[in-house]
Amino acid sequence: MAPPALNVDELEERLTGLHADSFGWALSCCGWNDAEAEDVVQTTYVKVLSGQARWSGRSSFRTWLFGVVRLTALEQRRREASLARRAEHAVREWDTVRDPDPGPDGALLDDERARRLRAALDELPDRQREVVHLVFYQGLTVAEAGEVMGVSVGSARTHYHRGKERLRTLLSREEIT
Repeated sequence: MAPPALNVDELEERLTGLHADSFGWALSCCGWNDAEAEDVVQTTYVKVLSGQARWSGRSSFRTWLFGVVRLTALEQRRREASLARRAEHAVREWDTVRDPDPGPDGALLDDERARRLRAALDELPDRQREVVHLVFYQGLTVAEAGEVMGVSVGSARTHYHRGKERLRTLLSREEIT
């Protein structure tokens, strides 16, 4: 038989009682990085208190909570690795285009490219612009962007794909390379 659902006060009480242990486990999951562990614990608490993660009673609350901490740490590591890969890729692409010492004319050209990119983004329909911004500038996955936007994953993927294609068309028309 499943335990009765816990209300917010009961959840907060249990989380408070397990905070030191949860933080210790988060430290272990985060390679002993205090800042990462704090983020993981905070994100875990948000998941629990918002109902994104629900205790079903199949295990003890403590065991379940430690599982949520572990999965949250893994999600955070994956997200950070993805951001690092994207940043590295962007830097490599930028470095192949950009002169390392552009001089006054080169700096003006870089400013012009940035202006044209912003203008092209502004031409996208709202949903396409939102999903492209969330993925490229905020480092979210397409699924996370869809959640933020309140649309299904499939819809987010469609807007993302169409947005990238439209940007490609707009930028090639503007002859940005």
